[in-house]
Amino acid sequence: MNLKFNKPLATLAAFALLAGGASAQSLTGELNIFLDTSNPAPRTTMEATIADFQELHPDLTIETTIIDRDAYKTQIRNFLTANSPDVATWYAANRMKPYVKAGLFEDVSDLWAEPEIAENLASTKGALTIDGKQWDVPYTYYQWGIYYRKDIFEELGLTEPSTWEEEKANCAKIVDSGRACYAIGTKFLWTAGGWFDYLNMRTNGFDFHMQLAAGEVSWEDDRVRQTFANWRELIDMGAFLENHQSYSWQEALPFMVRGDAASYLIGNFAVAPLREAGLTDDQLDFYQFPIINPDVALAEDAPTDTFHIPSGAKNKENARAFLRYMVSTDVQTRINAGDALGQLPVNAKSAVDDDKFLNKGFAMLSSNAPGGVAQFFDRDFPAEMAKVGMEGLQEFMVRPDNLDAILKRLEKSRERIYK
Repeated sequence: MNLKFNKPLATLAAFALLAGGASAQSLTGELNIFLDTSNPAPRTTMEATIADFQELHPDLTIETTIIDRDAYKTQIRNFLTANSPDVATWYAANRMKPYVKAGLFEDVSDLWAEPEIAENLASTKGALTIDGKQWDVPYTYYQWGIYYRKDIFEELGLTEPSTWEEEKANCAKIVDSGRACYAIGTKFLWTAGGWFDYLNMRTNGFDFHMQLAAGEVSWEDDRVRQTFANWRELIDMGAFLENHQSYSWQEALPFMVRGDAASYLIGNFAVAPLREAGLTDDQLDFYQFPIINPDVALAEDAPTDTFHIPSGAKNKENARAFLRYMVSTDVQTRINAGDALGQLPVNAKSAVDDDKFLNKGFAMLSSNAPGGVAQFFDRDFPAEMAKVGMEGLQEFMVRPDNLDAILKRLEKSRERIYK
């Protein structure tokens, strides 16, 4: 669908923004924006935000094209090659790498040299950097971490762990109480990827994890084996929900609701269904994945959605102005509000809705994740490697004695795929 915003009258609010310095001067010409925000809430949010930008620039003609998210994924290379828009939504890290390497995205390092962007968006810079240059700006992300039954912890006399030894000690007491430590459903594989991400980043650090994702490290490397050794400590004590390979992530939630499992390593999207199932915020809480190796900085999974300027764009300066607008403090506050995207602003100076878990996630990602922000296994690894990798991770969780064969298979895949 095409939506045209063509020279409407600027509102008093828009003029007030202009007078306050939100924009040095009104833009002219055209701006063509392609979005994959086709679901109702993101669509409404983006349409309203673009309309606000239009009011700031009444002499600018904006054309917005909204494409179904799945269709967008199959069409992006064609429209970047044949008839580029000026701005396009996409994703950070490895998901953007093919288009960067093909020369289809514009280098926007100049934006990242501006203090407002460099300082306020620093948490995601690593995920937006390839070959030492930045190729996009972020507009939203969300945290991962361990969501847990606070009432069960209180019953068992447990406190939030900050170290691996404390995590394992807690888990032993949970298992002794007849519960699983962790609900998980690996039927669709990606949840196992989340466990590997955290264990590997906590064991070997963010840079090593990214090197593995880039195919620069062997899966049979001793450092990778140490990650699996740490994972096996939990598997061998019976920490995970039995028959997890039979459940989706949603199908594993009732075990936590009933109290058969005490926690869940998952993204913040799990909070709403847990609340809808009857858990109160007095029962449910959240903590950052604990330290395993104190010599590596804490890094987090925080999948990030981004805006790019295609290299074939015709109105690049207007596009840069739009990107500046979308990462500004007030705009990021507004678009990520609970009645909009309901996620986290990347801008560290933005405000967050008064929600317990959003506030904890924002504090963690803005100030307590100096080690970097990863994009999740199936975004950071190339698609084919992600598929075979997550198959191997799920197999390891079910048959940990197969580790040597699994790593050998993954290493053969690495040699073939990255070549």
